[in-house]
Amino acid sequence: MYRFLLTPRWLGILALTLVASYVMVQLADWQLDRYRGRSAINERIDAGATATPVPLASKVPTPTGTAGTAGPGPATEDTWSRVTVTGRYDPANMILVRGRTVESRVGFEVVTPLLLADGTAVLVDLGWIPPAPGGATAQPQVPALPTGEVTVVGRVHESESASGAVSDRNGLLETRRITVPRLAGHLPYPVYGAYLLLDEQTPAADPAFAAVPIGHANNWQNLGYVVQWYAFAAMALVGYGWVARREARRAAGLDTRPLDRAADGHPAPTGPA
Repeated sequence: MYRFLLTPRWLGILALTLVASYVMVQLADWQLDRYRGRSAINERIDAGATATPVPLASKVPTPTGTAGTAGPGPATEDTWSRVTVTGRYDPANMILVRGRTVESRVGFEVVTPLLLADGTAVLVDLGWIPPAPGGATAQPQVPALPTGEVTVVGRVHESESASGAVSDRNGLLETRRITVPRLAGHLPYPVYGAYLLLDEQTPAADPAFAAVPIGHANNWQNLGYVVQWYAFAAMALVGYGWVARREARRAAGLDTRPLDRAADGHPAPTGPA
């Protein structure tokens, strides 16, 4: 009954089915990897929210290069760690990051280097402020920063990958992305290879700064894709078996239903009226 499966036509259909199923399984495995990676990110975010802060240098390598360079970034497992560091803000090299949204409002994140005793600096995202009247890109009036020694507690955020142009507007650096190596090139000291999202500081930060929310990665979407691609792969194999079985029954005269022509896109004969 199934010798027809060895004909070139059916061998070709089998090959296409197997290739399609293999591709769909690979896509499912890729989405599974993304699900695991995003789940790990969410776990680090949750763990860091309540962790006791540790010294910055224990999570991010100390930069050893020259002025205008950035040190190595943190290990993956150290991102979102809660760290503490003490230094002095350098408002002369403040960076405004435009086009940032908090609670559906577009404004600026204010990133300022914190100068450390060893001559290095770490970029600290102080928070979000609205633009000045006149539009989303109107440069804001930034609240004054503490002039003395400051102790910062923040979350380790890896450098943003997409590079953007850094411009000087009214004496302040401005960009759309916090790409640490690019920003380091505009600063007169070596910079840590990650920046900090401010949790708290002593003395306290100006209340005009709104905390930048830390969003969880949407890992459930990836899990849905995993199920979808595995289901498609199974459907392709089951569909091949169903069609082959029906063809075998037809060849053996066991399937005489008048649906054969309809299955090929033609209406089934109805006979004389």
